[in-house]
Amino acid sequence: MSSSDDPAHRPLRSFGRIKSRAIKPRQAALFDSLLPAITVPDPKAGPIDPKALMPEAAAVWLEIGFGGGEHLAEQAARHPDTLMIGCEPFLNGVASALRHIEEGGLKNIRLHADDARDVMTALPDASLDRVMILFPDPWHKARHNKRRLIQDETAAEIARLLKPGGGLRFVTDWKDYAEWALEKFERTPGLVRQVDPSDDWFKAPADHVVTRYEEKKLGDTPPIFLDFRRV
Repeated sequence: MSSSDDPAHRPLRSFGRIKSRAIKPRQAALFDSLLPAITVPDPKAGPIDPKALMPEAAAVWLEIGFGGGEHLAEQAARHPDTLMIGCEPFLNGVASALRHIEEGGLKNIRLHADDARDVMTALPDASLDRVMILFPDPWHKARHNKRRLIQDETAAEIARLLKPGGGLRFVTDWKDYAEWALEKFERTPGLVRQVDPSDDWFKAPADHVVTRYEEKKLGDTPPIFLDFRRV
């Protein structure tokens, strides 16, 4: 058994519940009819080659924790020549994403209904053009900060996966998590922050997609945007 399969060596779970309310019958049916065709290969079975998932793709983007899939689907619709890999362990979110994919007739999305870190480990160096992390679980209590997705190890893994010139976008509506993530990213070799001329981290990038989750304003601050470039 490898260290990654040993429970004592697995990274702490960075997400909360994996299911809440009952999934609607139509969405539940998509787990059988659509999901198998667009599922990322099992990352624990070996390396994953993005080119094999969509040979004609001009670029490869990864969204870590896509929530209900609104952002993932809209970006896929805007960039049909880009392979969008989305990872989300919350099954209700996966169900919602499947509905968006079906309704949009989107052919450039591949899903992993589990921890994104497994997929990241299986991807080769410099294989991604963009990594997107929007509103991850903030794990407020100090004793739970170790469960936050953004750790030094995660930041280093993102830097490994990004192509030179590739971008990282992190968005949160919790100020302490923004400060936490900024510190981790800024000390990661290879990642350089792309600062807006106004130095306003509340200014949404032109290509940002507002989702229903963002509109709920559940955090303690307006959304904070951190963009980094791989150099």
